Amino acid sequence: MLTIAALLPSDEAEWRGLFQGYCAFYKFDVPPASCDRLWREILAADRIHARGAKRDGRLLGIVHFLAHANTWGKDVCYLEDLFTHPDSRSQGVGRALIATVEAWARAQDCGRLYWMTHETNTTARALYDKVAQYRGFIRYQVDL
Repeated sequence: MLTIAALLPSDEAEWRGLFQGYCAFYKFDVPPASCDRLWREILAADRIHARGAKRDGRLLGIVHFLAHANTWGKDVCYLEDLFTHPDSRSQGVGRALIATVEAWARAQDCGRLYWMTHETNTTARALYDKVAQYRGFIRYQVDL
C-alpha cells in the first residue's frame, strides 16, 4: 500500500538520494549547503512544503511545493519538484503525489496549482497531460 505523508527527520537520507536523482536528471549541480537549507525548510514547513510517497517503509517519491501571492486573485500553489525512484515509475506514485499537493492547495484555498517541466520530459508529460491542462505558456529566465 502506498502512503503519502510529510517528510520526517528519519527520511533525510532517502530524501537526499531522491533529490540528488532529480537534480541529476535536470543536470543541476546543487551545492550541499543548498540541500541542507532545503531540508531545514522542509522540516519547518513554513515556506516550502514536501511530501513523500512510501511503500513498505521505503521512500519511492518526493514532491516539493509552496503557496505564493497572485496578482489576479487567490494565492496559488507551485509544485516545484516532483521525482519518483526509477523502479517505481508507472505505478501511480507521481499521480498520488500530485493529488496530495492538489488536496493541500484546495485546503489552503489556493486558486490554482501549477508546475513546469522540460519539453523533452516525455515520461512526465504523459502523466501531466492526464491530470492537468497545458496552457501554452513559455518560461523565460534571468539568472541572478
